[in-house]
Amino acid sequence: MAEQYVRWLENLVSHDVPLVGGKNASLGEMIQQLQETGIQVPEGFATTAQAYWDFLEANHLKEKIAQQLEELRKDQQLLAKVGETIREWFYEADFPAPLAQAITQAYKQLAEQIGRQNPDVAVRSSATAEDLPEASFAGQQASFLNISGEENLLDACRCCFASLFTDRAIIYRENHGFDHLKVALSVGIQRMVRSDRAGAGVMFSIDTESGFPDAVLINAAWGLGESVVQGSVDPDEYMVFKPLLKNSAYCPIIKKKIGKKAQKIVYTTEGEKPIQTLDTATKERLYPVLNDDEILTLARWAATIEDHYGFPMDIEWAKDGITHELFIVQARPETVHSRKEDSLLKTYTLKQKGKHLLSGLSIGSAIAAGKVCKLHSTADIDRFEDNSVLVTDMTDPDWVPIMKRAAAIVTDQGGRTSHAAIVSRELGLPAIVGTGKGTEILQSGQAITVSCAEGDEGFIYEGIADFETQDLSLEDIPSTKTQVMLNLAHPAGALRWWPLPSDGVGLARMEFIINNLIKIHPMALIRWNKLEDSEARQKIDELTATWEDKPQYFVDTLAQGIARIAASQYPKPVIVRMSDFKTNEYADLIGGRAFEPKEPNPMLGWRGASRYYSEDYREGFALECRAIRKAREKIGLDNIIIMIPFCRTPAEADKVLEVLAENGLTRGEHGLQVYVMCEIPSNVILARQFADRFDGFSIGSNDLTQLVLGVDRDSNRLAPLFDEQDDAVKEMIATVIRYAHEKQRKIGLCGQAPSDYPEFAHFLVQANIDSISVNPDSFVKVKKQIATAEKKEG
Repeated sequence: MAEQYVRWLENLVSHDVPLVGGKNASLGEMIQQLQETGIQVPEGFATTAQAYWDFLEANHLKEKIAQQLEELRKDQQLLAKVGETIREWFYEADFPAPLAQAITQAYKQLAEQIGRQNPDVAVRSSATAEDLPEASFAGQQASFLNISGEENLLDACRCCFASLFTDRAIIYRENHGFDHLKVALSVGIQRMVRSDRAGAGVMFSIDTESGFPDAVLINAAWGLGESVVQGSVDPDEYMVFKPLLKNSAYCPIIKKKIGKKAQKIVYTTEGEKPIQTLDTATKERLYPVLNDDEILTLARWAATIEDHYGFPMDIEWAKDGITHELFIVQARPETVHSRKEDSLLKTYTLKQKGKHLLSGLSIGSAIAAGKVCKLHSTADIDRFEDNSVLVTDMTDPDWVPIMKRAAAIVTDQGGRTSHAAIVSRELGLPAIVGTGKGTEILQSGQAITVSCAEGDEGFIYEGIADFETQDLSLEDIPSTKTQVMLNLAHPAGALRWWPLPSDGVGLARMEFIINNLIKIHPMALIRWNKLEDSEARQKIDELTATWEDKPQYFVDTLAQGIARIAASQYPKPVIVRMSDFKTNEYADLIGGRAFEPKEPNPMLGWRGASRYYSEDYREGFALECRAIRKAREKIGLDNIIIMIPFCRTPAEADKVLEVLAENGLTRGEHGLQVYVMCEIPSNVILARQFADRFDGFSIGSNDLTQLVLGVDRDSNRLAPLFDEQDDAVKEMIATVIRYAHEKQRKIGLCGQAPSDYPEFAHFLVQANIDSISVNPDSFVKVKKQIATAEKKEG
């Protein structure tokens, strides 16, 4: 009789979903099949579907439930009343004696295994049709943690049974065509992992925003993982590059963002509730929940679980604060990208926007506009107007009916694995989570634009912005002899474009990463103690709060930003241009004005190569080199090629190469290639000498055009004279291509002209250029233009 009602997790496998539900079947599968890989799953047992059906039968509930559901079909307004009535029947019901005995006996056996009387256990619901890629019941049923004692365990099981009929679960089954009385509920009972004393969270074996398959995304917070799932905290966010996980010499963490983690959920023996929410200590807010070894362990587990199941996975993990062990407490199929069409890439471009109001984490890559509808509770559902922008503190499954009617979603709390983020992706809605004060700043009826098309950070603008959408078909893209590469600046954007069949990255602009992610002048970090600007000191202190060594903030942040771009194309080449700020742009960085001269013409001033060996910036350049070394040698992305901008003479090239070597970046060592920008006439005239010093060239057609024609490229008055297709410019380009090939050096072009002018792309093909690097949204068009040009050339 016991086996009819109870099965030990270690005896279950994935095809036991009809018996114990998806959650419990998955836990059993991992215990059976993956324990040898080191993956740890807390021991326990599960009640069977038969246990649920016999519970209903013994209490004569089936017919009564059917009658209530029939009333609901006649009038959807009765949802709350019907749900409450059915749940009350469960709460008042008694367990049949054989079922109660089977559960309590298994609990005693578990206590013997653990070596503790009346051990604390986690009690979780597992519906028998859940966690299929096409129909996820995630978050629909209840879980109860830190349950101790036989009577409390039976009460928790009773409440789990009842949770099959929460309002949200009823609506979910109605919307997905499931027969309410053909879905049973299994209860999983496991040894409690004391994550309240450590931390917990969620991870995906795929990047949740872009669908990039080679990344593991981990969210972590102190205390119980419910705070991450619910979206009530801003969690830590770590991203790991999967292909390098098997090489123990590397630490392929390509993103580490420390969240605010203002609160944590812990167990309590005081009061009626078994858990309570506390404010985290200042130290906990500043420091990561997981160290690098723990991040890598979880990432390896995620990759192993994905390999075993054969599709991307959504996984919950917990760390025991007593034993300091990591555990997997749930694994189910990821339900967004596993169903997504890969043949079409939709892009959004913001053309004109209003005043910036608010920022947060961007979910998705879309843009939407509409009027704000601010709600504080699902009790206000009747106030919601279709196609409004839902603004609220946080969401849970009760909000789904409203979210389905929204144009976009904005929340005060939450991270990328919060409920609001997950549901928004499933619904295909842009969302900005973790704004901190969206409900304070935004007012109902106010017209706003929600933009998730600008990278990791999402922006909310005043008014209805002007934006356009474009569908890029990834079918029937021709192959070409001329390589077509990408120009990238934002690490988040790099992952977004991974589906494009590009030949790598022809230009990754380091200064964009510095400006957008780091925001601080490198010399201000080095000379922190001597900085006189108190406001700048305060800002630097805030941004570097988790770094004892302030220059290391620059190195770590830059290395991880570069690594994400390199990972998006690995193992194809990714050419990273060392910083090319002008002095006025450097001065705008935090603390920058103390280190930058005022120049009458910064475009032709102290920029590019001339800074790297200068005593006034040499230490700053050393930080750039340390970041490159970390990305290549510690993280392991050796597909990174470095490129030197605005190198005026061969003698200057020698100085730069010497400084690179002093900082551990010797050309040719560890496979390091060093390219040079060709953007000054001297680079063309002396191309053979530059080719003796560098492995390749990249033509910067914007600067080359302005210096060949003597036209300031920023001058509106002279704009008609700025023409990359001028014969003089084309002659310079053709000449340097010829000289580069004489020296057997690769040469490409990374300007805008091929994207704008088909005839210019044709000219480059005729000149026998090796590669053309374009903005991602121009890739398909340019690729087809090159294919046509190559066909004409025979």
